[in-house]
Amino acid sequence: MPGALPAPDPDHVAAWRGVTVRYPHQKRDAVGPVTLELETGEHLLLLGPSGAGKSTLLDTLTGLVPHVIPAAVGGAVVALGVAAGSRSPAEWAQHIARHFQDADQTLCGMRVDDEIAFALENQGLAAETIRTRVAAAMRDVGIDEAWRGRRTTTLSGGERQLVALAATLAQASRVLLVDEPTSHLAPLAANRLHRLLMTRQPGRSVLIVDHRLDGLIAAIDRVAVLGSDGGIVAEGPPAALFRAHADRLDAAGVWRPLASHLDTALATRGVAPPQPPASIDDVMGHLAGLGHADRAMARQALTPLVTAALPRAPIAGPPDREIIVQLSAADCAPFLGPVVLRNVDLTIARGEILGILGANGAGKSTLGLSLAGLVRLKGGAREGKPGGVAFQNPENQFVSGSVREEIEAALAVRGTEAARPEAGDKVLAGWGLGHAASQHPFELSHGQKRRLALATLTAGGRWPLLVLDEPMAGLDAAAAADLALQIEALAASGHALALITHDMDLALRLCRRCVVVGEGTILADASTAKVMANPALLARAGLAPPVFKPVLDWFSEAAP
Repeated sequence: MPGALPAPDPDHVAAWRGVTVRYPHQKRDAVGPVTLELETGEHLLLLGPSGAGKSTLLDTLTGLVPHVIPAAVGGAVVALGVAAGSRSPAEWAQHIARHFQDADQTLCGMRVDDEIAFALENQGLAAETIRTRVAAAMRDVGIDEAWRGRRTTTLSGGERQLVALAATLAQASRVLLVDEPTSHLAPLAANRLHRLLMTRQPGRSVLIVDHRLDGLIAAIDRVAVLGSDGGIVAEGPPAALFRAHADRLDAAGVWRPLASHLDTALATRGVAPPQPPASIDDVMGHLAGLGHADRAMARQALTPLVTAALPRAPIAGPPDREIIVQLSAADCAPFLGPVVLRNVDLTIARGEILGILGANGAGKSTLGLSLAGLVRLKGGAREGKPGGVAFQNPENQFVSGSVREEIEAALAVRGTEAARPEAGDKVLAGWGLGHAASQHPFELSHGQKRRLALATLTAGGRWPLLVLDEPMAGLDAAAAADLALQIEALAASGHALALITHDMDLALRLCRRCVVVGEGTILADASTAKVMANPALLARAGLAPPVFKPVLDWFSEAAP
């Protein structure tokens, strides 16, 4: 029987031993050499900068690399007691469930219930078993029964991610490989998914790649970190690893949870917790127990982090800055879709960074497209010049055969043809893509694709309004920090920016004003501080306070 496997190793279900992967026509390995094991029943978190090879490593375990995606694989990849490359992805499917970073790589465009049932039908399970599993998976991830008959092509990016996760979890596989499962999810949905993924299941081992670490780390047994050279640079229990390797991780652009950043800051004043903190609650408990003198030292230590978490000084200029786009009594609908937002009154001014917040499927992307003028209103009026949009899926923006050609095409709106190569080199260097200039855009990692999409959008300087739809999704810590600075610089230069995000800390950091979308309308249009201080509003909209909020509250209470 093709699906039969030998008894698994009692200690581990997967192993990479000196593994390297090199794609065709490339001069360097995409990942490796890597030696790593996934132990039986373990929850292992794999971290690393964009392009380090995290997704490639996962693909070797299911045979996608090299059976479907051509590549030269060195070393040994072992899954459930046999060489991973000895079986096809189809043969591995009933044993190893793979959730992709891009939900569209999992989905086929069918109805929601058919998508979730698809893998189960291929396994030949009984109809009643399939119905039970589909219903359970929908309930677990929070998919409403009303979605069953909807085509996944009509769902928002976050809604498609939920369906893809349900389809993966419904398989009840022995090994679960999950790549960036919460990158497009609203905070409450992300928290729910983290709890669900990390709940112990008898006989199930989980390998997860994620940048959204707060709320996840407490359920992780071990962390392995890939460096920019593709090899393992750190490995161990989460709290201890983040304390011991903080500087190395920051230098490599690897995300750390907030608890780790607080721990590092407190250590500079000698008031860090005696044991490495595993969560923000651990840090807040430690701060609550400090004496008066140590509280003063902690306040000094945390001041730079508090400053960095809040918007910079207001952009200079009169309070009545020029309005770039205005929507009046607007009824907003996606292309060929029904109205999802009614009677919207909204303005965005030159130099402003407006946050657009809301649950998955609330209409945030539709509002962004309406602001940019890329979809026609079903009612009301829009005033202002067209805007540029960085889409949730960066591949939707690529039209050329190489990274360099994408940039030069964007630059064609200004300057001479002779000047484009030099200007293109500067843009590529500024976005950290110089080494990938000759690659096809689809060959890049997801984080690199996102950087390229944003680079092409801003290179020509043609759009007075920029709508950025989840721009940080898939970016490593260094790239996200650089992009935040780029966004501030674009606002300072006179652009208006609409930032669609589920990252509440990012909205707190960049946006002085936010709109909250929900229930078919704008639930709130107010300063970010007022929005974040309204728990009832946040809960109503499927949102949650910023992870940093407990620190801000303590900082206020600890004021001299």
